[in-house]
Amino acid sequence: MRTVTLALTQKSCTGNQAADLDHAEHYVRKAAQAGGQLILLQELFAGQYFCQEENPAHFDLADTIEASLIVKRFSALAKELGVVLPISFFERAGRSFFNSVVVADADGTLSATYRKSHIPDGPGYEEKYYFTPGDTGFLVAPTAVGKIGVGICWDQWFPEAARAMALAGAEVLCYPTAIGSEPQDATLDSSAHWRRVMQGHAAANMMPVIASNRVGTEVFGETSITFYGTSFIAGGTGEILAEASRTEETVACATVDLDALEIGRRSFGLFRDRRPELYGSLLTYDGVAN
Repeated sequence: MRTVTLALTQKSCTGNQAADLDHAEHYVRKAAQAGGQLILLQELFAGQYFCQEENPAHFDLADTIEASLIVKRFSALAKELGVVLPISFFERAGRSFFNSVVVADADGTLSATYRKSHIPDGPGYEEKYYFTPGDTGFLVAPTAVGKIGVGICWDQWFPEAARAMALAGAEVLCYPTAIGSEPQDATLDSSAHWRRVMQGHAAANMMPVIASNRVGTEVFGETSITFYGTSFIAGGTGEILAEASRTEETVACATVDLDALEIGRRSFGLFRDRRPELYGSLLTYDGVAN
């Protein structure tokens, strides 16, 4: 038996970075007090979701991994609390900018850096203006609690990403997120779809999924997004183990047995019976295998 307590935080952001970082630390500490060993913060938790607008001033929010005060502060917090902490931040590397997560292990060391692969572009979600598509591939970070795979927000809609991480040895999939209303159509609500697609990743790969989203309404000029929360932890058959509401700031935890999940994956045959030689069309854009 190899049990681990998974945890997520769900909070709002004010746009005051000092306050937002203090707020994030508060919820990490609260999750650790609740027993969390792997604690997932939301995407770009150090401030408001600036991708609502195209404004060159926001590039000043980016920093290198080595210089990032966010990375330094939260890797030190991971060490203090003895927890694994994926840290989402706006990364600058040379003349490129990435939406990245660096995984801080329970001793504070940085075990892996993932750069967001799928970059959305739509009203209120203008990420292609800021972020270069990630060049790391889908990484799996070895940590004190097990091997974790990390995707970032839009990555969570793609089953190929989840399967790639599972094939690389991931035991838990983590998706920090910033998603909510659609500025161009207030009647659209993707929250149920958003949740179901990740429950599918959990069920198809027979491993837990953690999704951490923000809450609250954030306004940039004439554009606003109300983030719909509903953060959750799913188990190895896609079942919901813990969840948050659409509006509350909170933490949620669930304990899983990674050894039992591994036995289940081996026994069920989902990986044994794969036919990768038939999946060539997945390597194309038009679905026509060479």
